[in-house]
Amino acid sequence: MAIKSSHILICRNDNIGDVVLTLPITAWLKQHFPSVKISVMCRGYAAAVVRRCSTVDDVVECESVMDDPVRYFRQSDIDTVIFAQPDRRFAIAAFKAGIKHRVGNARQKVYQLLFCNRRVRFSKRTTDLHEAQINFEFLRPFGLGSIPDLETIAGLYQFKPETDAQVSALLAPHRFNLIIHTKSNGHGREWPIGHFAKLADILKTQPDIHLWATGSAAEGRWLEEHATALLESQNVSNVCGKLTLAQLGVMISLADGLIASGTGPLHLSAALGQRTLGLFPPTRPMHPGRWAPVGPRAQSLFMPTSCPNCREKTTPSCECMENITPEAVSEIVLQWAEEAGREKHARNEACST
Repeated sequence: MAIKSSHILICRNDNIGDVVLTLPITAWLKQHFPSVKISVMCRGYAAAVVRRCSTVDDVVECESVMDDPVRYFRQSDIDTVIFAQPDRRFAIAAFKAGIKHRVGNARQKVYQLLFCNRRVRFSKRTTDLHEAQINFEFLRPFGLGSIPDLETIAGLYQFKPETDAQVSALLAPHRFNLIIHTKSNGHGREWPIGHFAKLADILKTQPDIHLWATGSAAEGRWLEEHATALLESQNVSNVCGKLTLAQLGVMISLADGLIASGTGPLHLSAALGQRTLGLFPPTRPMHPGRWAPVGPRAQSLFMPTSCPNCREKTTPSCECMENITPEAVSEIVLQWAEEAGREKHARNEACST
């Protein structure tokens, strides 16, 4: 029998990119069950992104209930939990608290077989689905058996607009602002930092284009030690560690494009509808078929074949990434700049009439 629920909690206590790719199922649930309340449990550092999503009614930071999750569940009116990412502690807590419907992938962890009573079964290793599509597997117990295509999923994102005076002031002097998120915090293969420096050098011929290096404070220190050629370019500003996640989201929204490898800001940019370029190896499970950015203006670059022993490599980059040339990336950026120029000209003409 299909689940009938009044309050669904989606548990996704991992990384920002994974959380972003889970958000479309909140809109899908709202479309089919308009009166249902949807909460999302996530790590505190990702909460700012989830709070912008208009199809989420409440955000629960997992750290805030970690001391006694059983008590949290018992005191809530939640009747359904979807474990979109396995979490042993919260799965056991939901079981002990008597949550009526506990949805989990029984093929991922044995404890989900034990503590989840509405089980789905699928393998991420063998599927040809994108990560955003895989999340729709968790909705089968609700009678929602179809998995939408990526174009449909791109249209499901609904983010509330946000502003920030500091971010707006940073971007205002430049006609085209390009965000380059150079590191991935170990979550994906990275485009060589020398390629980013070469890209900045190529784009020096375009005085209207300014590059913004984003990332954590630790990634900023890494750039200061290993990417002096990039940071010394007059058309590059380093704002690593200087923005909150909420401010980064505003910067992405207000900028004109973003380039990154497989990392959270890449997926956030695509979801916000920004021009987004993802750089990937063609190798499973890191390939764009699984992790490409999903959005109306998102695209990916990757080589047609993998480099030797690509999957086994533990280095931040590989030949697959090295062979994506700065020239190829710059061509896309210049196309973006032309497009942005036409859009701004059209807006100015509309305002003057």
